[in-house]
Amino acid sequence: MSSYRFVILNQKDNVATALDNIPAGSIVKVTRQDREYDMTIKQNIEFGHKFAIVSIKKGEDILKYGEVIGVASSDIAEGEHVHVHNVEGKRGRGDKEHEDRSILGV
Repeated sequence: MSSYRFVILNQKDNVATALDNIPAGSIVKVTRQDREYDMTIKQNIEFGHKFAIVSIKKGEDILKYGEVIGVASSDIAEGEHVHVHNVEGKRGRGDKEHEDRSILGV
């Protein structure tokens, strides 16, 4: 079993944050809501990046710090990298709004 470090900031969270680079195929031990289990990391997870500690369905909230940080834009498997390719923000993006206005000529 690998001893890669990661943190789950709140027991409600469905993602963990890597404190080490974790290579794909690594097995990590997760403890969440009084349940301990082994999980296989699906892709390389870089330091500071998130990975799913449970399966997350498209449209479900992504929870970190016990708070919603976004919504899954596709199904995310347990152990999969969670980043901009499969998460959308729920709050307005200033850069996106500016881009939309320039396209519309406003």
